[in-house]
Parts: sequence; structure tokens; C-alpha cells
Amino acid sequence: MACTHRDQIRLEIPPDHAKSGAVCPECVAMGSRWVHLRICLTCGHIGCCDSSPNRHARAHWNSTDHPVIGSMEIGEGWSYCFEDDEFL
Repeated sequence: MACTHRDQIRLEIPPDHAKSGAVCPECVAMGSRWVHLRICLTCGHIGCCDSSPNRHARAHWNSTDHPVIGSMEIGEGWSYCFEDDEFL
């Protein structure tokens, strides 16, 4: 099945130099940790991945209906749609 949410993509995944120093602001505020970071490709919100204790990227999707995220990990350039459960 093809992702039906490509029209919601407004941003590109940042280049590696822009990824360094990125944090999950919600985790920082609560004194928690994260495993990997994801960026919402609709609004730019950065949140932690599903392997992280708080899963803030998924929580952002649930609260905003912005389903497409990209990896904020250096050396990675993939994107994923939560709604369609598909890598783009």
C-alpha cells in the first residue's frame, strides 16, 4: 500500500550538520532520556522514537495527526508514515 499522507510533508529531513546537538525537548523537560530522535516532516517537532521510554514522536502524531516522520540520526535519511505503517 502506498502512503496516502505524502501531501502533508512540508519539510525535508535535515542534513547531518543540522542533526548534531538535537534533543527531545519533552524528555529534557522531564529529565528523561531517549534512544533515537525523529522529526515531524509537517511541522518540524522533534521527539523521541518508539524505542525510547516516552515515545514523544508517536505522541505528537496522536495529538496532531501529523503522521510522517524522518530520522534525526546522523547518517540516516529515511522517513516513515505512522498512519500507513510504511517507510517512504
